Amino acid sequence: MNKLKNKLFLKLFLIFAFSVTFSLSAQTTDLKIDHFIPNVPVNDISSDGQNIWFATNGRGVFKYNISGNKWKNYSTENKKLKIDFFYCITSNGKYVWAGSTDGLFIFNIKRKRWSRRKFGKGGQLGNWIRSVKFDPYQNVVWIGRFQFLTKYDIKKHKYKDYDLRINGNEKTNNIKSLYVDGDSLLWVGTEGGVHKIWKKHKMDKNRTYIFYDNSMNYFNAEGDEVSVSSILGERKYLWFGTDEFITQQNPNFNLGGLFRYDRKDQWIKFDVSNSLLGNGIFSLERTGDYIWASTYEFNQNKKEADGRGIVLVNRITLKIKPIVLENVPNDIYKIFFDGKYVWLGTISGVYRIKLVNNLIPTFNN
Repeated sequence: MNKLKNKLFLKLFLIFAFSVTFSLSAQTTDLKIDHFIPNVPVNDISSDGQNIWFATNGRGVFKYNISGNKWKNYSTENKKLKIDFFYCITSNGKYVWAGSTDGLFIFNIKRKRWSRRKFGKGGQLGNWIRSVKFDPYQNVVWIGRFQFLTKYDIKKHKYKDYDLRINGNEKTNNIKSLYVDGDSLLWVGTEGGVHKIWKKHKMDKNRTYIFYDNSMNYFNAEGDEVSVSSILGERKYLWFGTDEFITQQNPNFNLGGLFRYDRKDQWIKFDVSNSLLGNGIFSLERTGDYIWASTYEFNQNKKEADGRGIVLVNRITLKIKPIVLENVPNDIYKIFFDGKYVWLGTISGVYRIKLVNNLIPTFNN
């Protein structure tokens, strides 16, 4: 009876939270929006505190020095790199790790030298690096490959691979996203769900992780499968962005949506039925009381994602409002907040927006 009452209360709350929705057009004439690296897709953005690093699809890696306000490019054009196509990037101030379809590229900042690490396990697909995160708590780098998870111990200069397959399901080992959740947990998003891993235990002993897919009411048990594209954490909750991939033959394959998980048993889903602009999620970021989500809709005819722009979710009220930024593409692959500016990695370069009050929509309507 109590469970029934809780579910009824949750439904009534969501109906109230989403009862009023408005489209917002940000007053871009009052905003300072800078555009860099034009006409080049920017897939990922990270910072080490002194520099901001950009992984691009076609122009290699870019560095923006914050204090000097200077840009530098590393690519085949200036013979700094051997390839120009990168999916992800992270840094600790001494090194930069950039993931490509042909292995992991490492930049020694002091020596100004690039090197490359190729992985034997998994073959060529195992060298497709789709997510990479520096973990300051353990001084390691987590490397999410198309097949297998790898941990690089910086001090020991040692790589170790982990096979995350659950019951022989390859998709649970096809990694898409990583999130370092404090000093104890690592979340690994895959094409088949998400792994919760206790970092301080040996992962190859006693199975020290839990796997969440769309069974057992995880992710509200919706769709045939769930592919986790982005993960964002806060103290009480985790936010999971998921992929949309549906066809006429498989209309329930990956339904997409944004999920809030209370770290216990409650899952709340946001999709186009309650004000998301698209069911697919490219990227998530947080600024204060707001979760930023860049969305897309899967185009069944083109068999590709069509960007639908950004929405803000108020973490307190759970109300959603879209942000419409003039002259900024809707295909936004990465949202990154450096404490002062919001950086948007898009299909046509990167946009820098100063976080000001008139950018944030009014939720008190």
